[in-house]
Amino acid sequence: MLKKLEEHMEAMIFRSRWLLAPFYIGLVLSLFLLFVKFAQEFWHMLTHVIDAKESEVIVGILALVDMSLVGSLLLMIIFSGYEIFISKIHISDHEDRPDWMGKVDFSGLKLKVIGAIVAISAIDLLKTFMNIPGQLTDEDMNMLLWKVVIHMAFVLSGVLFAFMDKVAGDTVRH
Repeated sequence: MLKKLEEHMEAMIFRSRWLLAPFYIGLVLSLFLLFVKFAQEFWHMLTHVIDAKESEVIVGILALVDMSLVGSLLLMIIFSGYEIFISKIHISDHEDRPDWMGKVDFSGLKLKVIGAIVAISAIDLLKTFMNIPGQLTDEDMNMLLWKVVIHMAFVLSGVLFAFMDKVAGDTVRH
């Protein structure tokens, strides 16, 4: 009797992983939202490139790079998260299947996410540096300082994640 109850409970818990599927569908749909913003920014740049200063074009391009990194990060999270937590994606014979698909574990996904966050933060910081006005106010300096501190916190977090994974990988399993 108790064994049957345990089996049913375990089966229900195992099937509950499918409750995550709508989250991944939402992330797929958010790629469309990001694409709309990307197209908007690209159109704005295209229609104003003649009148824009070089620094404005560079900042616009950095914004496009930033959005493409976020899109790539979303795809990594969607593919890896789905395969880690829900079910395998059965397209192994497709010629365009990324090599890393099915090989990224939760630890590797964490490192890829923090790496992408560091890259996105660095691009945002670079955009901020490109837009520094001739005369900095105390408020501008304070904002710049906080952006650098936050970026360095991301970098430090990435290094600590990598170090913890290295230590965990070197630890003998019981």
